[in-house]
Amino acid sequence: MAHHDLVVIGTGSGNTFLDERFAGLDIALVEHGVFGGTCLNVGCIPTKMYVYASDVAELIRHASSYGVDASVDKVRWTDIRDRIFDRIDPISDGGRSYRVERSPNVTVYFGHARFTGERELAVDRTDGSGTDPITADRVVVAAGSRPSVPPTVAGSDVPFETSDTVMRVDAVPRRLTILGGGYIAAEFAHVFSALGAEVTVITRGPRLLRHLDDTLSERFTEIAAGRWDCRLGRQVAAVHGDGRGGPGEVTVTLDDGAEIIADTLLVATGRIPNGDRMDLDRAGITMHADGRIAVDEFQRSVSADGVWALGDVSSPHQLKHVANHEAKIVGHNLATPDDLRGTDHTHVPAAVFTDPQIASVGMTEAQARDAGLDVTVKVQNFGDVAFGWAMEDGTGICKILAERGTGRILGAHLLGPQASTLIQTLIQAMAFGLDARTMATGQYWIHPALPEVIENALLGLDI
Repeated sequence: MAHHDLVVIGTGSGNTFLDERFAGLDIALVEHGVFGGTCLNVGCIPTKMYVYASDVAELIRHASSYGVDASVDKVRWTDIRDRIFDRIDPISDGGRSYRVERSPNVTVYFGHARFTGERELAVDRTDGSGTDPITADRVVVAAGSRPSVPPTVAGSDVPFETSDTVMRVDAVPRRLTILGGGYIAAEFAHVFSALGAEVTVITRGPRLLRHLDDTLSERFTEIAAGRWDCRLGRQVAAVHGDGRGGPGEVTVTLDDGAEIIADTLLVATGRIPNGDRMDLDRAGITMHADGRIAVDEFQRSVSADGVWALGDVSSPHQLKHVANHEAKIVGHNLATPDDLRGTDHTHVPAAVFTDPQIASVGMTEAQARDAGLDVTVKVQNFGDVAFGWAMEDGTGICKILAERGTGRILGAHLLGPQASTLIQTLIQAMAFGLDARTMATGQYWIHPALPEVIENALLGLDI
C-alpha cells in the first residue's frame, strides 16, 4: 500500500495550489474524469465561448435597429465547436502531461477514489485494470459535482444530454427541450436558440432563475417567454423515445397532458456534489443534508482529522471563482498550519451569461427585508442613460439596495448588456465598505459610458 504525505482528489481547483511550497512533499493526485475539472472542460470556459458566438448572431439579427441591414447567412456549428475545444482540449492535455511527466514529487492516479478508512483510500482505475490502495497524512477532497438527472428521465432509457455532453454534439438540434429553469438552462437556451434551434424550457417553478432577486427573475421570465416556449409550473410526467413524434425524437409528457416533441432533450436541473459516491462515512467525514462535505471556516472537515475539502463538493456556492478562493485558503493552511486563514464568503458575486446578461452580489430585496433592515431601493433602466440609448436597450435594469441612514450597500442586481463587467465596481465597493453616497459622488464617471447606469442608481437611493 503506497503512502503519501498529501492526497488531492480532483484536478480542477484542487490542482491549482500545488506549487513550490509543496515541492518537498510526496503528493498523490487523483482524477477519474477529464484532467482540469468542470470549469475548463464542461463548464465556465466552453459555455462562455459558445455564448459569445451566440451573442454575435443575435446582434446581427437585430442590426436593423441601428440602421444596419444584416442577416445570419449560416451557422457553422462544427466550426464554432471546434474553435472552442481545439483550444480547451490541449490545455487539459497539457495539464495532465505536466503533472504526469514534469512533476517529480506527484504521482497521478487515474480512477475513482473512495474512502476505506481514516485517510485511507482505494482508487478504482479508470481502465478497469484494478484498484490502488493508498494512505496519506492529509487528504484534500476537491471532487466537484455532476449533473442531476430526475428519476423520470434517468429510468426511462430515453437518450438525453446534460451540460457535460451537449457542447460536443455534431449539429444544432432543430427542436431542443430543456428541463430546468436555472442558470444552466438559461445559458443553453440562449446559445441554441441564437444558433437556430426551436427551444422549449420546462420548469417546476412559476418563474425562471428563481434564485435571483424577484425583480430580475420576473423581468427575465417575461423576456424569455418572448424568445422560447416556456412551460412554467409544470412537472414532467413521462418521457418517451419510441419515435411517436418521428424517428429519433423524444416526447416529453407534462402533468397537464401536454406533449412536447424534440430532437434533443437537455437535462439542466442542477448539479450534485460528488461526495455521496466516495464512502465518506468510512473515514468519519460528515456531510450536510444536501450532500456537501461539512467544513469549518478553514476548509477542514468538521469531523475527520487531516481532511480538507473545497469547491463544489463542499461549498455553498457552485462557482469557479469561489472554488479558486477556497483552494488558495487550503493551500495556505496546508503550507502554514500555524497561521490559518479563513474563507470569506461575504460578498460572493455570480453571473448568468444568457440574453440579457445577468449579474448579482449581496442580498436580494426579500432577504434584506426579511432580515429586518431599513432598506432603500432604486431600479435604474439601462435605456435611461446615453449609452443605453445608443444600444436601443429596452430591457436592462440596475437594482441597488442600501441601508437607509448608513448608505451601506446591501445588494446589487443587474440585467442587461455587460452586466457581469459592470457589477465589478459594486462588488469592490461592498468588499471595501464604500457607502452608496460616497461611491456615487466621490469619483468621476465617464460620460457617456454604460457605468452611468450604476451612478444614477446610486444617486437615486433615498438614504
